[in-house]
This record gives sequence, structure tokens and C-alpha cells, in this order.
Amino acid sequence: MLALSRKKNEALIINNNVEITILEIKGDQVKIGITAPKEVPVYRKEVYLQIQNANKEAAADVDGLAALKDLFG
Repeated sequence: MLALSRKKNEALIINNNVEITILEIKGDQVKIGITAPKEVPVYRKEVYLQIQNANKEAAADVDGLAALKDLFG
């Protein structure tokens, strides 16, 4: 993991097309702004993990898979 120090209104660039800017610092909370192309998904980690878990559950649903096979022949 790379750890960087940034002050308010300072930014960093990732992969030439994603910019992360520190917008506000209040106590132990930091507000960041992210500028990225539309095709680059940006999620909070807890939301990303929920999506991953839902995808795993859907892939493991054998009954649902069988129903789809029946539906499309």
C-alpha cells in the first residue's frame, strides 16, 4: 500500500485518467472528490463487497441457472 500525505485542495493522479482531490478535512473525516471516465466504476468499499457477495450468491444459485436454461432452451 502506498501512503501519501495530502492537504486540502491537493490531488493525486492514478493511471493518467483518475484524479482524487482532498476537498475537506474535519476531525477524523476526509471528504474526497474523484474525477474518472464514465467507464471506470467507483464504489465505496462496503458497497463493492456487497455487490461481489450478491454476484457470488447468484452464480451459486443452481435452481436459478436451471430455470434460465429451461427458459432459453
